[in-house]
Amino acid sequence: MMKLDSILVFSEKPKALATFYEKVFGKKPGWVQDGYFGFEVGGYFMVGPHDAVHGKAKDAKRIMINFGVKDVKKEFTRIKKTGAKVVAEPYQPGEGSGMWLATFEDPDGNYFQLGSEMKM
Repeated sequence: MMKLDSILVFSEKPKALATFYEKVFGKKPGWVQDGYFGFEVGGYFMVGPHDAVHGKAKDAKRIMINFGVKDVKKEFTRIKKTGAKVVAEPYQPGEGSGMWLATFEDPDGNYFQLGSEMKM
């Protein structure tokens, strides 16, 4: 069976992006090598250099990185204080769903979302 192992986000400025995500995750990367930074957050979230990546993402809505959290409102408030750009304040997608979402933009223009932890 195949399973998702990691997400790798390329950047022109991977160290700056990794520093941003240190604040988001509340911890330093567990792995650093050759300009790559890896955070263990359930799976692995990696940031690294790529010579064909320049500037901000041109279409931030193309892919959404989702992080499951126990309390979306609490984590939203904490991450907002780090200076992350808010795209959407906490909201419930669908009446009575019990799920909460909130969306931010990282320094490279990529969107990431906090969501109530999902159980399948």
